[in-house]
Amino acid sequence: MKTNKQEALDYHSQGRKGKIEVIPSKPTSTQRDLSLAYSPGVAEPCIAIHENPEDVYKYTAKGNLVAVISNGTAVLGLGDLGPEASKPVMEGKGLLFKIFADIDVFDIEINETDVDAFVKTVKAIAPTFGGINLEDLKAPEAFEIERRLKEELQIPIMHDDQHGTAIISSAALLNALEIAEKKIGNVKVIINGAGASAISCAKLYIALGVKKNNIYMFDSKGLITSQRENLDEHKQLFARKDGEISLLEAMKDADVFLGLSKGNVIAKSMIKSMANNPIVFALANPDPEIPYAEAIAARKDIIMATGRSDHPNQVNNVLGFPFIFRGALDVRATCINEEMKLAAVKAIAKIAKETVPEEVNEAYSERNLSFGRELIIPKPLDPRLISRIAPAVAKAAMESGVAKAPITDWDRYDLELKKRLGLDNKLIKNITQRAKKKAKKVVFAEADNYKILKAAYLAHDEGIAIPILLGNKEKIYDMMEEYNLQFKCKVIDPREKSEKARRAKYAKILFDKRKRRGLTLYEAEKLMHERNYFGSAMVETADADALISGLTRNYSTAIKPALQVIGIEKGVSRIAGMYIMITKDGPFFFADTTVNLNPCAEEIADITKLVVREVRKLNIEPRVALLSYSNFGSNEGEDAVKMGNALKILKADKDLIVDGDIQANFALNTELVNDFFSFSALAKKSANTLIFPNLSSGNISSKLIQEMTQVESIGPVLLGMKKPVHVLQIGSSVREILNMVSIAVTDAQGKKF
Repeated sequence: MKTNKQEALDYHSQGRKGKIEVIPSKPTSTQRDLSLAYSPGVAEPCIAIHENPEDVYKYTAKGNLVAVISNGTAVLGLGDLGPEASKPVMEGKGLLFKIFADIDVFDIEINETDVDAFVKTVKAIAPTFGGINLEDLKAPEAFEIERRLKEELQIPIMHDDQHGTAIISSAALLNALEIAEKKIGNVKVIINGAGASAISCAKLYIALGVKKNNIYMFDSKGLITSQRENLDEHKQLFARKDGEISLLEAMKDADVFLGLSKGNVIAKSMIKSMANNPIVFALANPDPEIPYAEAIAARKDIIMATGRSDHPNQVNNVLGFPFIFRGALDVRATCINEEMKLAAVKAIAKIAKETVPEEVNEAYSERNLSFGRELIIPKPLDPRLISRIAPAVAKAAMESGVAKAPITDWDRYDLELKKRLGLDNKLIKNITQRAKKKAKKVVFAEADNYKILKAAYLAHDEGIAIPILLGNKEKIYDMMEEYNLQFKCKVIDPREKSEKARRAKYAKILFDKRKRRGLTLYEAEKLMHERNYFGSAMVETADADALISGLTRNYSTAIKPALQVIGIEKGVSRIAGMYIMITKDGPFFFADTTVNLNPCAEEIADITKLVVREVRKLNIEPRVALLSYSNFGSNEGEDAVKMGNALKILKADKDLIVDGDIQANFALNTELVNDFFSFSALAKKSANTLIFPNLSSGNISSKLIQEMTQVESIGPVLLGMKKPVHVLQIGSSVREILNMVSIAVTDAQGKKF
């Protein structure tokens, strides 16, 4: 996926600069809190650590803190950019550590290229950290830096550029060989590239059983042979004693090709010359050594992997490093040794061979992902990664004698891992990934608004949707030019003469639906000049699959055309609005927040059923709280009584976890519920679906939370419509609009008309 230069710069510069921040993990609201956090209270842990240095893991963040360190000498594929220019990458690595494994990171950019000075600097700051991730260091210095630091420090250290790709591709290799029915000790391996990553891959392949004499390693000068001069010690390990041969010649009858070089250096003829069931890992980014389509066309029996997310079998380091460090930190390992890396390899390989969870199928819009040529390694969004790889690494550390704090209760550890992520279902990522698998036509009724146009551009660029833009064509094209948002899509002005026939067609549909509600055909034709009516008619006639509107007008005005033209779903008595709040504790679902003013008990039950259906579609089990100012009849006001009566209706669904009337703090706090109302259906696990007694309370609560807390919201999601229509809240951000587009597309994918 290509990104716009200005978009990338805006992403990093808008709002709080950069991508990461430091936030307190303890209360700081009172003077007493501050006196405990700093002086005089902080003296006590200082004294305790002085008396027992190991207590630093007990009283500070060291045990969950990793340094991501670089000098910027090999930044991505851009070369030596220097330490300042490497910082965006290091911040990004920190972000991945946090969202995938809940590991905190300080990124450290060091202005030093001398190996001795670099090592000395890292050693000097090492007491701060529980582990060190070296990043974007050029070879051969990278080898020496990592070797020295591993020898001289007693904390987990890994140069991910070396070992990350090695670990993931090794897991892929094991599974590919199993599918190809080949023994690892017999395979001929061609490696194109001889940098830090390639050297590490070769070493790990040998540890798994590949014979060193069966490896042919090429660099930019050709095959690495013992006759070559000025080979560094790392290349010398793979120097062959036989004569010089070309890459073309070496590929003949080869079983495995590993590319860590540059794009388009392998021809289809070279793939055709390989042995049966050839294994091709073309990992150059963004362009593989051979394009995926060409390689697949060359050999039907090929087993192919790339570094790209738009092809099967993406060799992505995020499958490894967050979870490897997680396991190493959790047992306070003194290093990351070969045993731990091999344990990670085998854990990753094993996950791919097991039944894929339905939520992964849903995330990638697949029906039955299963182990085979197009699934030799797990998908990056697989929720099992942390709970499988981290324990495997931790056990290997314990068995190899490098764990200073062994785990004794593995069941408890498994629960801790699952709780760590907060956003463990990765809901937005899953929805977006699913949308990309089968993009739908989305009509944007306010396309002459910059935010809408930008969201439509992004939806097109990311493959989420096929945009149809409504509005003044000249204005839209001018904005595309001005903001560099040019992309191919339909642009329609409903007022133009060229749309007369379509307006007439759409007006007839509206007239037939509303003629016994006082609407004349003339009035219907006039209404079709309005974009919300025109867009709704496009969806009703399948000229489009979904409608996005409402950014610049009030909710009721935006929703009325859709209700008149499209209508509500069969069997549904009313529509409702729901917000999805993405928090560190997972997603929460709020309803009704936009439509029903003061619903009665029966209407509350109907709204709840709509929400429950939607939540279950997202592969999340709803735990419903019917909110009130009362707890289980402690007050007998109107709202409390109706929520209690709604519960009686909802109890007909025996599989639904629901309770009320209940106050919000009790609904979200299991300790509180257990202290006072242990009988509650929410006593074991707190609510994630909150149903409000009226529109006022729901709308106010959702807006307050969006403004006062660090949440990402999706919504309002309109429930109960016959076809996908979603009305934005006024002032939605581009990101929020894009989230709604993903929801609309997945909604359209699931609808059957």
